[in-house]
Parts: sequence; C-alpha cells; structure tokens
Amino acid sequence: MPSEQPPFALAIDAMGGDAAPEVVLDGLELAAERHPSARFLLVGDEARVGGALARRKRAARACSLRHAPDAIPGDMKPTAALRVRGSSMRVAIDAVAAGEASGVVSAGNTGALMALAKIVIKTLPEIDRPALAAIGPSARGDVVLLDLGANVQCDARNLVEFAVMGDAFARAVLGLTNPSIGLLNVGSEELKGDDRVRHAAEVLRDSHIGAQFRGFVEGHDITAGTTDVVVTDGFTGNVALKTGEGALKLMRDLLRQVFTSSVPARLGYLLARPALDRLREWMDPRRYNGAILIGLNGVVVKSHGGTDALGFAHAVDVAMDMVTHRFNERIREGLARLSTPGPRIAADPR
Repeated sequence: MPSEQPPFALAIDAMGGDAAPEVVLDGLELAAERHPSARFLLVGDEARVGGALARRKRAARACSLRHAPDAIPGDMKPTAALRVRGSSMRVAIDAVAAGEASGVVSAGNTGALMALAKIVIKTLPEIDRPALAAIGPSARGDVVLLDLGANVQCDARNLVEFAVMGDAFARAVLGLTNPSIGLLNVGSEELKGDDRVRHAAEVLRDSHIGAQFRGFVEGHDITAGTTDVVVTDGFTGNVALKTGEGALKLMRDLLRQVFTSSVPARLGYLLARPALDRLREWMDPRRYNGAILIGLNGVVVKSHGGTDALGFAHAVDVAMDMVTHRFNERIREGLARLSTPGPRIAADPR
C-alpha cells in the first residue's frame, strides 16, 4: 500500500445488505455529519444510486460515486463471488488494495467479503491468519471478542496474534490505554485446557502485553466484563456469539411476555418504562453493529445485512476509528515487540 495518504478514508459497498442502497445511503448521511472532513468512495450501480445519493445532501458532498454494475447476492458462494469482478463489493475492495482507500465497509455477503478481502487485500506480512472481531456489551462496559468464525481451527501462534490484534483494536476503537486480555478456556486454572491454549498463555505472559494478560477466562466472564478483550478460536467464538445473541433475544421476549401478561403488569411497565428505555438503549444491537476482519492490509468492516441507517452509520464509525488511530500500524508495532522463545511462534504440527 502506498505510503501517502489515500484520497478516500473508506470505500463503501452501496449494494450490499437487505435494503441496499437506501439504508446504506441513509447511514452515510448520518456518518457524514459525524465525520465532516472524511471522503468516501461509494461503489454501486449509478442508475440506482446516483439519484438517491443526490437527495442526501451531506452524503452527496462527502462521496464520490464509482459505477459497479453487479451486486453479490446474499446466497452466493464465496468461490462464485470471486469471479464477479464487476460487483460493488469487489470494486470497493480493489480500491483498498490499490491504496485509494484505507478501508471498506459492506453489509453484503459475509463469506464473500471475507474471501475477497483475504485474497485481494491480503494479510499483513506478520499475520498468519486474519480474525473476525466484534464489540459486545458486558456488566463493566464494552468487550472485544475474537475470533468469531474466520478460523475454525487455531494454533498457539494464531491465538497470540489475535491477542495482539485485540489489544490494538481495544485501544483504537474503545479508547482504552491498557486493555486487559483474557484467553477463553474451560476453566481459569493454569493447568486447564489443551496444549495450544497453555502455550499461548505462556507466550503472552512473557510478552510486552504480559502486564495486561489476566490468564484464562470462562464463558461467563465475557458478559461479566472480567477482561476488556477475550481471545479464542473461531469455532468457540462463533458459538459464544450466537449463544449471546440468543440469550439477548430470549430476555427481550420474556420481558415482553411479562409486561403484557395482565393489567397490573401493563401498569408496572408504565412505571418501569424510563428504566426499560435506558436498558433498551444500552442493549440496542445497532450500537454493536460492525464485525471487523482484522490482520489485513486495510480496514475491513462487515455491517449486519439487516441493519438500519443508524446501525450502518455505527459500522462506518468503527471503521473510521480504526483508520484514524492507525490500527494496522499498532498491530505491526505489537507483533514486532512480541517476546517469544524463537523468532516466530511455532505452529501446531497438527
């Protein structure tokens, strides 16, 4: 990637998502107000996007429109998506690879975005595998969780790299000076877990982030906020994410049932409504929209396909934070400072 500042902060896939391009453009209208000096490269079908963009004054001033005739459908396989070179997602990713933009935001097909980003943008030279990270709520504030599914099987080296990337992410996006880091395990005792997890813990304890490393954490520690960053393999992380989403939905459904079950319950809802409104705002999934594929030669943020304008704007906010705070440079610096027994962490021979 060229050393000079790219002309665009972000490339935006205008055609990705369930309600594209309208939701994408409404989200950019909000994002342009929050980031008045930012320039965005908006990629999509000019016939569908041009007129709609003109009706959103702030977004129109912030965006340059680039034509891409095709869109990748949500059910397209990643291997097929790689062959659609004229898609809005591919053209946006190509702009990052060419150094025209520092990152990309898309609400499109997750598998296609991950495949295209890894092949076109490529990983940082120091990174073995990129990871999928996201922010979620906890009792003590926001928590970063990675990997969420980019790598089903991981070795000790991957876990250590995820910890370094999670540290850089928490600093850039959450604004934490020294984020605490935990390694997800079946128990908090040092002897718990398999060889790869214990090896990763040893490396982290001896590394430059050793003072931030809190050792092993368990599943309940994620929502308890025991650490600011929770590191795990993609299989476990994805299961934890889906379980957490299901628990939140269950809680919302149960609250709805409780407060509609009788006349006294409805009166109780009216009394509790201010507190419930604050809870709803705190747990609003739009606040946490935007999964991040980190470890690449550029910022890649995946917005939920079914989000609304506010949720898409939040995904843009996350990407802008990563660009502004030199996220990839922080990762390079962190990996360069790793103290390991050898020049590199040995991969799991399995």
